[in-house]
Amino acid sequence: MRTIIQIALFFVALILAFFIYKSIQRPIEFQKAKNERYKATIERLKDIRKAELAYKDLYGVFTGSWDTLINFVKYDSVKLVRKIGMLTDSMIEAGITEKKALRLGLIIRDTIRESVLTTIFNKDYPIDELKYVPVPDTVSEFHLGATIFTTGSGIKVPIFEAKAHNNVILSGLDRELVINLNDERRVQERYPGLKVGSLTEANNNSGNWE
Repeated sequence: MRTIIQIALFFVALILAFFIYKSIQRPIEFQKAKNERYKATIERLKDIRKAELAYKDLYGVFTGSWDTLINFVKYDSVKLVRKIGMLTDSMIEAGITEKKALRLGLIIRDTIRESVLTTIFNKDYPIDELKYVPVPDTVSEFHLGATIFTTGSGIKVPIFEAKAHNNVILSGLDRELVINLNDERRVQERYPGLKVGSLTEANNNSGNWE
């Protein structure tokens, strides 16, 4: 009987050790997965910001339409100045200005048009995926919006916002820990997720991770 009790206590101790280990590993594993997903999501939000800033440079405003933004990057072009050569010290000493050097063909300054896609990303960038939150086994779009914000001094400023809630970014992870994280952000009056830009203030298009 004593042997049986000892064996039973041994297995009870093993089970308790297992649950203690799991309780310790649970938040560690969650944090690791969260960090990986946050990193991928932040990189995507930075790319969205690049595209929006390029759009604003050309059209003077941001866009809140995914179709408009993606088609802009895929099919539109921007003006670039191709620079070949530069004024040397000897040219300057000889009194040759840039205008004269251009006329003489000593330097070249051409305005060319180049694809937005290759200018801000590269020709192989998967631009059609720009609107999707990069989460495994989930197809969810970032919320995208744009408007004109009027400052306290009456200045009108174009602004945009792209964001994804933690419920999407952390989909499939420990539900209780996701809820706790969201509650913590709300107490801190912070958005429970990741976003770049803002529709309520001119924040210089910064991300809430910066």
